[in-house]
Amino acid sequence: MKMTGGKLIAGLLGVTVFISSCSKNPLNHLTTQETQIYITDHDSTANFSSYKTYSISDSVAVINNDQSYMDLTASDSAYIVAVKKYMQQDGYVLVNKNQNPDIGVDVNRIYNTTGVISYNDYYGYYGSFWDPYWGYDGYGFGVPYAYEVYQITEGAMSVDMLDLKNAAANKKINLLWTGLIRGEGIFDANTADANIQALFTQSPYLKINN
Repeated sequence: MKMTGGKLIAGLLGVTVFISSCSKNPLNHLTTQETQIYITDHDSTANFSSYKTYSISDSVAVINNDQSYMDLTASDSAYIVAVKKYMQQDGYVLVNKNQNPDIGVDVNRIYNTTGVISYNDYYGYYGSFWDPYWGYDGYGFGVPYAYEVYQITEGAMSVDMLDLKNAAANKKINLLWTGLIRGEGIFDANTADANIQALFTQSPYLKINN
């Protein structure tokens, strides 16, 4: 599934309609590739043909809620290799970071834990609704057993292109382009090439060797 910038909301609405109209459990019938969502955006004022060289980090930034660290798994390495491949195909030349590259490329592995809830919190709301229904308004709801927590962790891979060429003049590093991948199997090294290819295919304006 491909989405760019402002088309994201409309695209997601379209997905909702599609899912609800097909079958009772449509996700059970999707292939791994069909679950994947590609989102790209860029600085519309940027002239990408003015950028020739780039450098890419040799490891991946892992962002896990409010924590971050550097790592390099087999999947991470596959994503870095894939980015180099498609940057080269679009006409950019790889250089070392000490050779004043025009673009800096970062690859990120992102985790976001959501949906944290405890029985104590949950049944505080639960009791206020169901106690009156069952005819015991004002009794409250007791949870005599252990405190529990449910968590849902979502994952994504992202690639960012940073404007190093104009950083000194601008006194800041601007984001030129970003691509985000979500869905099943994205942390599998075997899917990295296809996922990065999808991001670059979705961003034809990156190509400078036309």
